Amino acid sequence: MNSETRILIVDDELVVRESLKHWFEEDGYNVEVSEDAFNVLQILQPDKWDIMLVDIKMPKMSGLELLERVKAIDPECIVVIITAYASVPTAVEALKNGAFDYVTKPIDPEELSHLIAKAVKHKNLKNENISLKARIEEMINLGDLVGESLEMKKVFELIHIVAPQDTTVMIRGESGTGKELIARAIHLNSPRKYYPIIAVNCGALAESILESELFGHEKGAFTGAQYKRKGKIEMADGGTLFLDEVGTLSPKMQVDLLRVIESKQFNRVGGNDVVKVNFRLISATNEPLEKLVENGKFREDLYYRLNVFAINVPALRERRTDIPILANFFVNKFSRLMNKPNKSISKDAMEVLNNYNWPGNVRELENAIERAMVVGTLPEIQVENLPFRIENTKGMLDSLEDSERLHIKKILEKYDWNVTRAAAALEIDRVTLYNKMRKYDFRKE
Repeated sequence: MNSETRILIVDDELVVRESLKHWFEEDGYNVEVSEDAFNVLQILQPDKWDIMLVDIKMPKMSGLELLERVKAIDPECIVVIITAYASVPTAVEALKNGAFDYVTKPIDPEELSHLIAKAVKHKNLKNENISLKARIEEMINLGDLVGESLEMKKVFELIHIVAPQDTTVMIRGESGTGKELIARAIHLNSPRKYYPIIAVNCGALAESILESELFGHEKGAFTGAQYKRKGKIEMADGGTLFLDEVGTLSPKMQVDLLRVIESKQFNRVGGNDVVKVNFRLISATNEPLEKLVENGKFREDLYYRLNVFAINVPALRERRTDIPILANFFVNKFSRLMNKPNKSISKDAMEVLNNYNWPGNVRELENAIERAMVVGTLPEIQVENLPFRIENTKGMLDSLEDSERLHIKKILEKYDWNVTRAAAALEIDRVTLYNKMRKYDFRKE
């Protein structure tokens, strides 16, 4: 691997240059030499050399000046200073300006060989870290967020807009629409991605428990508090705090949360010490907070603090074209988790999935597919493998809009997607039918 390491020796003494070149070539390194610091700067480009050995005393330009200019052009280059005048101030100045280390003349070949090996190891580790970060960047995407409908494309666009900022975000949508997945996607595409995202379901805990969960507590703060405990807010320091079902917060917790948002500091339960925190806040709600504000159940000032940037997540019934995509995504997911061969979904079963109103949204669809994967024995998921309440809704629709959507689709299929004939059969004009097709995102398959 040494042959991949490029070393440049810069020294005005021919004997030193040739000796060092000979030593390093014997170790298998790719070595070049130069007696002129100015010439080095003229041809220097980032990544041209991995390591430079630079004499500190040279005519026209000192090694310290060359070090400073090299670091300005190629910060990743490792520079080792060579000096015949070892002194603490010289060494400190060289290291302060970015030198990896320094050696003194006369040079001990074994000592220098060990130093360069250490520099190579340092360079390789640094490159591995850069490569790992690059791979992480490539891997960062929208996670398990799946969809190709116009509604979800709008959501994805909003995620990409707000993620790089440190803006407070509120995610609105029915239960099961994937609000936490969106919060995680925002976090994973933000500058805080190397710190944790801490999620708290505010609606799942009583006020006294939620207070301790969020703020932590000191030892002896209440009965059973045998140890000091960090809260979720403190754990989110540097990262993101995700508060789900934020509309269920009690008046007291609303005041406490507002204070933390404004001051970025708090006290643990039973404690007096001020804990300072730096986190991004993302909240989610399945309730219209505006109505809660009107009814005096939610603080208006907290509402405005939380609702800086809103993302509205559509219900699954509002993006029906994503149902087949999601269903197949979950089939593949559970095939891996259950170590089963990949299944497909039968045409009848897919029709049932498409026609169902999905009050539980994507979460309900995921659960339905998981059940079907467990009970199904055939290569295709059948209607009878789906949960009973879904199976019995085949052909039953919850709204006039659902009835219209299904009826228009059947007529289009009957006339092989001929818009003129389908519009005549529906007794509407072609413009109206085109508008309906656009509304329901109909496309000939």
